[in-house]
Amino acid sequence: MRISVKILGRKTPQRYAMRRAVLAAWNELVSEHPGLEIDIVEVNDLLKIQRYTQVFIYPSLVVNEQLVCVGRFPSKDEILIWFQQALQEEA
Repeated sequence: MRISVKILGRKTPQRYAMRRAVLAAWNELVSEHPGLEIDIVEVNDLLKIQRYTQVFIYPSLVVNEQLVCVGRFPSKDEILIWFQQALQEEA
């Protein structure tokens, strides 16, 4: 099982904060799903961000090519829900 994550944002500190929340959610989920892997890509190129959203001042999050969060910092629990939905869709 694998989840693909893209963190969209122009500013490094914002992407870093989002990455920490993503990893916290993954660490919680991996205890229920041993072997679960996550691919995290940070996207800071304006043209690549625009493929998903017009918001680039604040970070956004893409899970398995679906835009799930735009222009804000989601909680670990929100990210966990999106990961669980991605796993259900994969099954």
